Amino acid sequence: MQIRKLALLLSTLCAAGAALADITVGVSVSATGPAASLGIPEKNTFALLPQSIAGEKVKWIVLDDATDPTAGVKNVRKMISEDKADVLIAATATPVSMAILEVAFETKTAQIAMAPVPPAGEKSAWIFSTPQNFGLMATAIAEHMAASGVKSIGFIGYADPYGELWLKAMQGAADAKGIKVTAVERYQRNDTSVTGQALKIMAANPDAVLVAGSGTPAVLPQSTLVERGYKGKFYQTHGIANRDFLRVGGKNVEGTIFPVGPMLLAEQLSDSHPSKKPALDYVKLYEGAHGPNSRSTFGAHAYDAFLLLTRAVPEAMKKAKPGTPEFRVALRDALENVKELPAAHGVFSMSPTNHNGFDARAAVMATVSNGDWKLLK
Repeated sequence: MQIRKLALLLSTLCAAGAALADITVGVSVSATGPAASLGIPEKNTFALLPQSIAGEKVKWIVLDDATDPTAGVKNVRKMISEDKADVLIAATATPVSMAILEVAFETKTAQIAMAPVPPAGEKSAWIFSTPQNFGLMATAIAEHMAASGVKSIGFIGYADPYGELWLKAMQGAADAKGIKVTAVERYQRNDTSVTGQALKIMAANPDAVLVAGSGTPAVLPQSTLVERGYKGKFYQTHGIANRDFLRVGGKNVEGTIFPVGPMLLAEQLSDSHPSKKPALDYVKLYEGAHGPNSRSTFGAHAYDAFLLLTRAVPEAMKKAKPGTPEFRVALRDALENVKELPAAHGVFSMSPTNHNGFDARAAVMATVSNGDWKLLK
């Protein structure tokens, strides 16, 4: 009887130890709301990821924030307080990501955003991001514009941090190439008309227009300008790289030029590109579940967050156990020290001053041709 009791006690302790070693990842995505066309492939991606990292069981907790900063904050507070999340992957949209950063900083929980994020002072130590930063992509756009003879551009972007970041990045990149920004307009993600803004841009008569939007809401300004007779070049950001943009935009988005992460055009990449293998791995994973041409760069941002964890978790495990404040700190430190990690969108090399870690290998120029994506050589 005593032996049986002892065995039961030991098994209970072992089970408790195993539970303590489980890694909990709290995820907030915009599966509904204005950013849903971005968030749905992210949500789909998390459903396909392994249930373990470095031999440790992983619990993926995925909640919808409806593209609402308040809902995003509520999600992560619940995941941290009730589920004891060790790390956050949040969120789909920049405004939601920045609202969540307040909680990440307060609770000292590392956050991996699937949206570009602006500098946030001391709080920046706790947030990492998987999309290419705006400066990198703006430089790629400006270089293409200069090579194409563009001397002036009009800008229309979201009236939120995403649009602000893009305007600042594009002004700097354009200035470096001697390109003038002659018109600046804003719009809301859920607007149904931008006629007034389009007319002001057309009055400035720029050689090209950059639309700083994402997903399907990025179609509206371009369609409006096309329908009003604008004949210049159209540039968009890497935020348009999903099939819904092509579906909604139709003929109005033919010829659009944009920078994008390598994953979108994985098969067209040179065999020497460091992202070709991880990009093809992701395409096989996602399209194996959702069908041909279902890939989305946004889903790959989620996949790249997972790849970051596969590199960081083993290092953090050397210092502390999951479920503890010490592990959260160790995981943050490990993420900050990731070097030369090939991912679907580029190669990550983090540092204390760079929590995105991408370089020029993370950007290729593409166009919309016959309703599909095509790599520009």
